[in-house]
Amino acid sequence: MRVWRITRRPFQALDGEGARLNGGRWNSEGVAVVYTSFALSLAALEYLVHVDVEDAPADLVALEIDVPDDVPANEVRLGDLPEDWNRVEDHPACAAIGDRWVRDGRALVLRVPSAVIPHESNYLLNPKHPDAARVEVVSVRDFVFDPRLLE
Repeated sequence: MRVWRITRRPFQALDGEGARLNGGRWNSEGVAVVYTSFALSLAALEYLVHVDVEDAPADLVALEIDVPDDVPANEVRLGDLPEDWNRVEDHPACAAIGDRWVRDGRALVLRVPSAVIPHESNYLLNPKHPDAARVEVVSVRDFVFDPRLLE
């Protein structure tokens, strides 16, 4: 499976450190998770909703990541979530699901709906899972948002 991640050039490591330090929709502070998307376009939207337009960094890169197809994966379906899951930033129900998945430690991947486009998917990676060593960054490309998106 190919997934994508947009990040600043200095933070390319797939260690989940940023999410561990800051928490996110699908994890609490202190829980390491790597956020990726099924497509580069969704990764761009996911990044853009978390940055002020005037603060979009100039050192962004797009990571194309290969996750072996045979790794264990879990999935969160829209019907499993509270009605307001994507309207409440860092919804506690979502964080609880992600934290439980990491603690359980059985699956490398957790497929979750995107809060930006709920019928598309993001893929969380557990950097502490034994199969994380099999995840490979296959390309790193400079990434620049079209200026029309930043107006």
